[in-house]
Amino acid sequence: MKIICIGRNYANHISELHNERPTEPVVFMKPDSAVLLKQHPFVIPEFSEDIHHEIEIIVKINKVGKYIEPKFAHKYYDEISVGIDFTARDLQSKLKAKGLPWEKAKAFDGSAVIGEFLPKNQFSSLENITFELTNNNKTVQIGNSGLMLWKIDELISHVSQFFTLKIGDIIFTGTPEGVAAVKPDDVLEGFLEGQQLFRIQVK
Repeated sequence: MKIICIGRNYANHISELHNERPTEPVVFMKPDSAVLLKQHPFVIPEFSEDIHHEIEIIVKINKVGKYIEPKFAHKYYDEISVGIDFTARDLQSKLKAKGLPWEKAKAFDGSAVIGEFLPKNQFSSLENITFELTNNNKTVQIGNSGLMLWKIDELISHVSQFFTLKIGDIIFTGTPEGVAAVKPDDVLEGFLEGQQLFRIQVK
C-alpha cells in the first residue's frame, strides 16, 4: 500500500504557515514504513526538535483505478477515518528554503497515524464532517470537510491522473489550522463526528 498526502487543502492552515495558496492540490507521499503500528507510542525522532501534529480525514481505496473522473470517484472508497501526518517542521523549513523535497520531514518512520475506519455510508454527507484532535483532553485542532479547497472525490480524481490507485492505498486529505508541536507524555486522540478513532501517546 502507499500513502498519498495532500498539503494546503484548508485556507486557514495555509495562512498560519504563511504559505502560498495553490492552484491545484499539493501532493506528496509516505512509504508504508511511515505507518505507526497499532498500540505503539509515537517516539519523537532525534533529528527534530519541532514535530507538529496534523490531523486529517483519510480514505481507504477499495479498488484499482486510473484516470478516474470526479463523478465516479465515490466508487473507489467506502471507508473513512482520521489520521495524523506528523511533520518535522524545523527540518521541513530547512528543506523548503533550499528548494529540496520534503520526504525527510514528512515520510519518516512512524509519521502516519491511521485511525479505525468507519463505513462512509453512516454519514449523511461527506462534505460536512467534523473532525477533531485533542492533546491531553484539550481540543487543539478542529475542522470540517466542507472547508476543504478540494473535496475528497476531486482529490481522488486528481491523484489518479498521476498514480494508479490500488486496493488498500490511503489518502490523507489535508489538515485544518491549529498545528502545533508535540512533546513527551502528550496523549493525542482523534475524533470523527465525535467518535474516537485513535489514541496515541508521545514519547
